[in-house]
Amino acid sequence: MRDASLKNRTLDASTLAWLALLAFAVCVYAFGLDGQYVPSIGDELVYTHIARLTAASNHWLPLVSELDHMRNTKPPLLFWQAMVAGDWGQHWSMAALRTPSLIYTLLVAGSVAWTVQQLNRDLRTACLAACVYLAFFCTFRFGRTYLTSAPETFWLNLPMFWFLWQRLRPAPAAPTRPLPLDWLTHVAFGLALGLGLAYKSFALIAPAAATLWCAQLLTERSLNWRLVVQTTLKVSLSAAVALGIFALWFALDPDPGAVWQEFVIGENAGKMSNSQGYWRLALLGGGGSVWVQLLAYAQNAGLLAFVVIGLAWVGLRAWAKRGAKTHLSPNLLILLIWLAVWLIVFTLPSQRSARYVVPAMPALAILLALYWDRIARGWFLLSLLLCGIFVGVLGRIAWAAHDVGIGTGLELGATLFVVVAGLLLVIGGWLRPAWTRAATVAACFAVYAGFGLTTAPLNGAAGHYEAQTIARIHQARVAVPSSFNGQFERFQFLLPGNQFVPYDGEARAAHGASENAQALGRLLATHDAVVWLQSEPAEESPPCAPGCTVLGTRWEVKGRHKSGEINLTNLWYPQTWLFRREWLVTLAHPPSGDAQR
Repeated sequence: MRDASLKNRTLDASTLAWLALLAFAVCVYAFGLDGQYVPSIGDELVYTHIARLTAASNHWLPLVSELDHMRNTKPPLLFWQAMVAGDWGQHWSMAALRTPSLIYTLLVAGSVAWTVQQLNRDLRTACLAACVYLAFFCTFRFGRTYLTSAPETFWLNLPMFWFLWQRLRPAPAAPTRPLPLDWLTHVAFGLALGLGLAYKSFALIAPAAATLWCAQLLTERSLNWRLVVQTTLKVSLSAAVALGIFALWFALDPDPGAVWQEFVIGENAGKMSNSQGYWRLALLGGGGSVWVQLLAYAQNAGLLAFVVIGLAWVGLRAWAKRGAKTHLSPNLLILLIWLAVWLIVFTLPSQRSARYVVPAMPALAILLALYWDRIARGWFLLSLLLCGIFVGVLGRIAWAAHDVGIGTGLELGATLFVVVAGLLLVIGGWLRPAWTRAATVAACFAVYAGFGLTTAPLNGAAGHYEAQTIARIHQARVAVPSSFNGQFERFQFLLPGNQFVPYDGEARAAHGASENAQALGRLLATHDAVVWLQSEPAEESPPCAPGCTVLGTRWEVKGRHKSGEINLTNLWYPQTWLFRREWLVTLAHPPSGDAQR
């Protein structure tokens, strides 16, 4: 009796610990949501640009953009979400634009937890599943920025979650044949799938519908032609409803021809062909080959990549031991179908990316939680080692940033506290086998928290222009560096209320001081102001033409590096290759029509 009571208290403490870790993960995701350096991809600013200009037009459609061939790049629901979240430009901030993505991500994490709870009635494992999903790097990268992964993952997988909840509850005492899903349910499935397509692409109906169809048929105790035909018709109905919702874009847009050319042909059909030859790219295409795509789930898992490989090893050993006699439970079969169909479908296009299978990552999180204790400890130790390396590097970057004047002592102290905590988790996980698995997930969040704290000073005064500087220029024509599509859009948040003209800020890096001075002089002659980037760490001021004035300065993180710029000799000194100054420059005596107009 005493042992049972002790066991219950231990279980309760373990569950509370996982609940606390889940709460910490949510805080990590919410922290710095308005930051300039939240992990993302460059296209986020392209979408922001289109959403802002469309909102400024005071019309839902057509979409508006100043970028060539970058207007109908995504369906309108993505941009409408931003327009509503930003109150049609009245409260335009990255935090407002990103908040819906964060909400969608938390809904997916909640769905993962609820699914596991329905499968094994264990709150601890349910919290573990949610934590694992949030610990995936792809979730951290694409699940809170203004991108499409979070909403599409929620809507496209809602039918699969519903299917698991309805068909895979604990079996009743008297075994009964599961009732097939009715036609009305499939109409609801179609509505959910349609919203997912309206965020990303009509092409996603292929993996989503195929997953639903395979899951329904392959979990039946016995198949017959009537059931196959009936299920095919029902899933086809769901697909037709979903495609009908997507097709509303053509009906509502004043220029459907542009939608067809730019989105259907340019954004989708173009991914099925390649000038190098389909099979050459598929088999020998390096990062774009089928072989690399097979590692997509491990790649998306990031710091948990070794744990995912360990899960695959568990599955391979079970298959090798039992072979054809292996009996898969319905819930396991559905999860494997979920993962396999998405991976197979996205090995077919000539353009392959691990990002395309992000919508299947909830299934992987559920599988990992269910088989957590069966994965060998060695795989977790490798992931812990990876976490230790990353958290140590973040600590060094924070220290170097403070050395050059970025951030306060308090901000550095907070970062180092998280770094030390992360390293203690790594050490504890290595020394105590009972802590290894939990410490691995906690160390992942320590890395993410460390990243947020390391970049936090750049979201404050160090990374922004002073209010007085912003007030000095208004409705000015400002030349800004932009080396990637839409990167100039970031200045809408740094120097709002002006017209920005992009120039290639990286091309001049190979030029000498005199060439840079001439280039800056030409820009100053044709613009009210110029944003100029530091070329070398030793450069303390811009190579201004005579008579120019520096209105303000801020620190910027260099995101793209030339070959050889980072090497073993300077790796320990990130201040020489990661941080650089950015100056806002204008003529001392601007001509008529100056920056004050």
